[in-house]
Amino acid sequence: MSGHDFPGGFEGSYLGRREVLKPHSRLECKICWWVYDPAVGDPTWQILPGTPFADLPSHWRCPNCDGLADQFLMLPDAEPDSEPGPAGDL
Repeated sequence: MSGHDFPGGFEGSYLGRREVLKPHSRLECKICWWVYDPAVGDPTWQILPGTPFADLPSHWRCPNCDGLADQFLMLPDAEPDSEPGPAGDL
């Protein structure tokens, strides 16, 4: 990706384009680095676990610093094989 992919933004920002998000996409606040993980939800805003970022209410903001949702950065998808195995696999 280049900076040209996000006019007015930078690589990683989705700029409110919810259609580019996957249901399991994790996003990080560019101000305070708080991570929204749909598997966890957001207890501060009473967002239930399993709620994709794209389904957050339009008034939702970062629970840590009050940053706007459209200023969050997409985190790379976790690779299913990247999780460490049992200690015996070393």
